[in-house]
Amino acid sequence: MYYLKFNRTQWAALRHLIPFTLIKKEFINLQEINKNLLPEEVAQIYLPLSCLLNFYINSKFNHQVMLKQFLGNYRQKIPYIIGITGSVAVGKSTVARLLQILLSRWPEHQCVELVTTDSFLYPNKVLHERGLIKKKGFPQSYDIYNLINFITKIKSGDHQVKAPFYSHLMYDIVPNGNKFIKQPDILILEGLNILQSWINYTNNLNYIFISDFIDFSIYIDAPENLLKNWYINRFLRFRQNAFTNPNSYFYHYTLLSEKETAKIADQLWDEINGLNLKQNILPTRKRASLIIKKSVNHVVKSIWLRK
Repeated sequence: MYYLKFNRTQWAALRHLIPFTLIKKEFINLQEINKNLLPEEVAQIYLPLSCLLNFYINSKFNHQVMLKQFLGNYRQKIPYIIGITGSVAVGKSTVARLLQILLSRWPEHQCVELVTTDSFLYPNKVLHERGLIKKKGFPQSYDIYNLINFITKIKSGDHQVKAPFYSHLMYDIVPNGNKFIKQPDILILEGLNILQSWINYTNNLNYIFISDFIDFSIYIDAPENLLKNWYINRFLRFRQNAFTNPNSYFYHYTLLSEKETAKIADQLWDEINGLNLKQNILPTRKRASLIIKKSVNHVVKSIWLRK
């Protein structure tokens, strides 16, 4: 096998390599990302991961220094790109934001930006016109050319790169709601389809893919029965919180009973998210640099690191 496999205890033991720990105040700040985030999960899983990533990042930056010395006038700063992928509801956003905070604590690279591929979905109007609204999140629902153009500019060291802004409240791209990325040390790119290949984009004659620009990729994995339960439970939580905003795209779900809403979420999983997982996302797992395997309650049970 081409992965080194660590159980939770073995991975946690690597903490001795880390020159810092989290104080209580810092962990409270981290819990603002996800109130269910456990202290031991941060300490045993994500602190060692930030240390490993720091080794890879510094190695890449040292390579840039040597190239600069060789070329003489080479002065562009090239960000290190980390990709985070996996199923809907697996916890990609939590891991991405957590790593953003942890990596920014290392003195060598304190500017860490986070962009999600949701920003490069086609607007709902376009998806409706193309009959793709029920395929939202599938590879064909993304403006892949715009995304490739964005990540190419980032990797070329452009001083400032513009990205569209996606509103989860509106469930759509916000017109003129751009975000500007200014030469970060690290860019974390989080999304469903960052490790896709030509199989998913057969109309892309250039054969250039997002994964070509990613320095280190992380796939967050869990059994489908857990993913489906997490998705339904998250949907019900949103119904009690974000969906209650009258401007929310999903406001109408608050007018239904919890049982009716759960039934709809179950159906959405089977017809859209579960299908996308099996057809498009799961097949890319073997391409990841590192696989985080989760069990009940999002607890990480093992880590697989590509040799």
